[in-house]
Amino acid sequence: MSHDEFPTDRPAVVTCGLPYANGDLHVGHLRTYVGGDVYARALETLGQETAFVCGSDMHGTPVAVNADKEGVSPEEFALEWHETYKQTFPQFDIGFDNYGHTHDETNTELTQEIVRDLAAAGHIYEKEIMVAYDPIEDQHLPDRYVEGTCPYCGETARGDECDDGCQRHLEPGEIEDPVSSITGNPAEYHERTHKFFEVSEFEDYLTDFLDRLDGTSNAQNQPREWIESGLQDWCITRDLDWGIDYPDDAADADDDDADDLVLYVWVDAPIEYISSTKQYTDRVGSDVYDWEQPWKEDGEIVHVIGRDIIQHHAIFWPAMLNGAGYVEPRAIMASGFVTLGGKGFSTSRDRAVWADEYLDEGFHPDLLRYYLATNGGFQQDVDFSWEKFRDRVNTELVGTLGNFVYRSLLFAARNYGGAPDATVSEAVDDRISEAVADFESAINDYSIRKAGNAAIDLAGFGNEYIQRNEPWKLTDDDPEQAEQVIYDCVQLSKALAVLFQPAAPETCDRLWSQLGEDGTVADATVDDASAAPQGEFDEPDELFEKIEAERVEELNEKLDQRVADATDDEPEADAADVDDTDETMTDDTTDDTDTQAASLETLTEERISFEDFQELDIRVGEIIDAEGVEDADKLATLQVDIGLEERQLVAGIKQLHDLDSLPGTRVIIVANLEKAELFGVESNGMLLAAGEEADLLTTHGDAAVGTRIQ
Repeated sequence: MSHDEFPTDRPAVVTCGLPYANGDLHVGHLRTYVGGDVYARALETLGQETAFVCGSDMHGTPVAVNADKEGVSPEEFALEWHETYKQTFPQFDIGFDNYGHTHDETNTELTQEIVRDLAAAGHIYEKEIMVAYDPIEDQHLPDRYVEGTCPYCGETARGDECDDGCQRHLEPGEIEDPVSSITGNPAEYHERTHKFFEVSEFEDYLTDFLDRLDGTSNAQNQPREWIESGLQDWCITRDLDWGIDYPDDAADADDDDADDLVLYVWVDAPIEYISSTKQYTDRVGSDVYDWEQPWKEDGEIVHVIGRDIIQHHAIFWPAMLNGAGYVEPRAIMASGFVTLGGKGFSTSRDRAVWADEYLDEGFHPDLLRYYLATNGGFQQDVDFSWEKFRDRVNTELVGTLGNFVYRSLLFAARNYGGAPDATVSEAVDDRISEAVADFESAINDYSIRKAGNAAIDLAGFGNEYIQRNEPWKLTDDDPEQAEQVIYDCVQLSKALAVLFQPAAPETCDRLWSQLGEDGTVADATVDDASAAPQGEFDEPDELFEKIEAERVEELNEKLDQRVADATDDEPEADAADVDDTDETMTDDTTDDTDTQAASLETLTEERISFEDFQELDIRVGEIIDAEGVEDADKLATLQVDIGLEERQLVAGIKQLHDLDSLPGTRVIIVANLEKAELFGVESNGMLLAAGEEADLLTTHGDAAVGTRIQ
């Protein structure tokens, strides 16, 4: 593993968090898999040797519970969903080099081998713990069969995680007031012998690992809180029939309970990353790709995951890898969640845009890929709505990229039978080189949004270029200049095919063919963006189709009807559950100024001296970057230039401002406030803003960055 800029001479592995074999996929799920696919394709476009692997997560309690409800075995239940995912991902051009599952022979053998290695190295021990037990059903209850109260924050939690509250991983026996989620019976705690992985012994290693880790800032910062609060050893076995058996030869001879235990799902799930890479090598041969080099010797491992599993990937998994002698990850990219029209997805109320539904509506997969990949920073939450989807498609794909390519190639085909006899101009060659540099920088910054924008911005340049030079007016007056302009436009179109391929692979492959290029654009690298076009080609077809407003209305009506139908099937809310907030009618003639004044806070009676005020170092700053703080509803991290230096500030503006629009904004900050730590993120100063809407304070004129407020 290195931190050299991509491409490196070490093989890379890109993985996505395993989909849980327990239900249909919707567009919220697809964000991570599209993101991983775009990133893996982009690495290959840079010339980086890359394997993109994943697999279905087959084990765990929910699979066993739902299989029991359907009257089938857990294996049969999980395999059915596994096959569904194998069919769904290619339909969105999510091209895993290998897609396995955690219950196959490769992963079973490798998981047990790694557990044996950890045990032999002294990293696994056994301990008596309290396990929930249903006395009426006479059975021990694995973690997800238990619900109760989180001992850390008091919120309702399931047995292994406080998913509605503090997000902490919970060990067996920790949850308070346990209840069986199967029967609803109160549970008891009984003593059982289980196996533990001593994560706490890796504290120093994990601290250093996080200092080295690349990727999104949430994956780097969030785990530090868990380390600082004290790492707890992880129970790696469960009282469950469904899973990978704890290896007998790794157990103590007098441990009678070991035969009844299976490994915790978070042991075998990440090991599938290695197993899937190994299966890829088994299929193509080690001369094409050798799985042992990235995992056992020196490679570039990049995990693309949802932010709800950061702890498992940034704490538990690297500790396992280190303890068993494997290579640590180079980077973790943790995505934000996807909302639907500003609200959360609700599978119970059918409030979702399902993957198969999207395809059934006849939309091209590249449209959704582009929307998910470029709509906000990867770690930020993204809102999907049919209106926003239509706007992005019509404005950027149809109006910018599609419009430029179609008009350029159509003119070239009709007037020259393809690319004219010319060479690229210096200005266009420089602009393509700039776009390639932006693309390379984006991938090394782990930003798939910026990678996509590099192509869209280049297409915008192309539109301005062809419009400014008007080659249709030059064909008679200055035919040589007309040829130059159109050749430049063909060259730009070829560069767009290369740079936009990771986000829109099928569309760019069609563009590649329309250009008359040999092979497939997936095999092209950034060097091909500036390589001369092949020459002859026919009239092109348009790459994208406009989405009409009436279509969006139709889709929204379908969604609303589905939600209504699903809601009708639910029991009516009790009167006590209805929001009965008092609303007061107001006179329409009420003066807004009076209303506003009445709502203002009263002035404080206490005064401070001028000297006290002079001690405040208040400065003009300029926001350089803004990102939401992971797991915080209101907080955002700002990088602010205050003239003499850059400062990191944390401010409660996440829900009140479009963070992407803030860079370049002049603001006022208090520079000499004591440093504070909010949600594990250091704040070195205070942003000044007015009112509950956080109206940012700025200057009336053009005071220079760093100017002191007096």
